[in-house]
Amino acid sequence: MRPRDIIGYVFLALAWGLSFLLLLKVVEAFGWIGAVTFRCFLAGLILLAAAKATGRRLDFSTGLLPFLVVGATTVAGQLIGLSYSTPLIGTAMAAIFVAAIPLFSMVIGQLWGIERITPARVAGLVLGTLGIVMLVGFPAAPIDGSFVLGCLGMLFSTFSAAFGSNYASRHLKTTGAWEVTIGAFLSGGFLTLPLVYLVPVPGVPAPIDYLYLVVLAGVMSSLTYVVYFGLVSRIGATRAISVEFAVTVVAVLVGAGVLGERLTTMQFAGAAVIIAGCAMVLGLLPSRLKAPAAP
Repeated sequence: MRPRDIIGYVFLALAWGLSFLLLLKVVEAFGWIGAVTFRCFLAGLILLAAAKATGRRLDFSTGLLPFLVVGATTVAGQLIGLSYSTPLIGTAMAAIFVAAIPLFSMVIGQLWGIERITPARVAGLVLGTLGIVMLVGFPAAPIDGSFVLGCLGMLFSTFSAAFGSNYASRHLKTTGAWEVTIGAFLSGGFLTLPLVYLVPVPGVPAPIDYLYLVVLAGVMSSLTYVVYFGLVSRIGATRAISVEFAVTVVAVLVGAGVLGERLTTMQFAGAAVIIAGCAMVLGLLPSRLKAPAAP
């Protein structure tokens, strides 16, 4: 990986990890559907305005369908499943499910012939998943209808994220990250807009809630997804999406520092295991020394 890719990877982990704080406030003010829909539209429009202001030329000649697919999966499907399921199964179980995103991505990439599964990459993904389990633990929750629906919703969310990332890697590889991000978010917004009628905004948001929404859309959606889709294009979907492991570490640390949640020794160990797993997936650890050539 080049230094710019490592910097982008770290930025995504920090930005998406911190975004949980804003997301809670936005969902409370606009509802779980409204939060997704308004976030999508704002993210896409902010990037369009930035492109026009800077004279950036955008090329959407790929056609509408690829953007619709990525918008329906990586954006709308992932965010809706996460917003719906987390209240039903809790944040800890949701975080464990998020760990399945790189695993799904690895399998899809292999089936589509996009990426080759190497032993080191498999080991890294397994380590990352183990670290997530160590980090958040297994919460005690009754297995009732709501819990099952929540688990199904998270499976839908994680598979959508993995599918959309691989689809973008396969069908939008030559399309710029700005175009992919704008097309995906605007498509996601139009696809989820009818659902606002079924799940309306719960009340009148306060002025500060609009500020939270703009920051969530502009910084933690527009900017982050430009960086993310750029990584998908350069290093592949599975390596890029392994950032979800690191995002969970940041989210837990933010919970401890801001919300006063206590961290245990096991959680610190889990964070270390996750970091090691990410390093293996990204190929940052030194490879095995080659045998000396025969004289």
